[in-house]
Amino acid sequence: MKILSAFVMILVLAKGCNSSELRKESENISFEYEATTRGNYRKIIAKQDTIFTIKSRKGEAVEKKLSRSDWNSMLDLLAKIDKGNMQNLKAPSEKRFYDGAMIAGLTVIYKQDTYKSNSFDHGNPPEEIKKLVEKIISASDLNKE
Repeated sequence: MKILSAFVMILVLAKGCNSSELRKESENISFEYEATTRGNYRKIIAKQDTIFTIKSRKGEAVEKKLSRSDWNSMLDLLAKIDKGNMQNLKAPSEKRFYDGAMIAGLTVIYKQDTYKSNSFDHGNPPEEIKKLVEKIISASDLNKE
């Protein structure tokens, strides 16, 4: 039982270290969420203290201050994701194949590396990145008119 407790404690500390490492590298991290169809375009770019929302291909980027708590939540959610496996995540639905949903994707830029997800239906991301995508969208002005 002591061995199991020690193992669990090591796992918890390792996850905490990953999250705190991300916070130290915060200025070197950005998130990009993009959703598109033939007639629509949406893009969100989140950086350490700013989030940009673009609602059309020729639209202006709307800049908004990103709260520290929203940013830290994004970093905590990122720490739980295997960034190197993002391109292998399977979308839970396929409405984008017949124009039933916008084609969406998430890109994480961390230091010099870029991690991209496979495409998925806007509003229905793979489970592994769902909370992060929802956090990015809720922090933006995407759903506000």
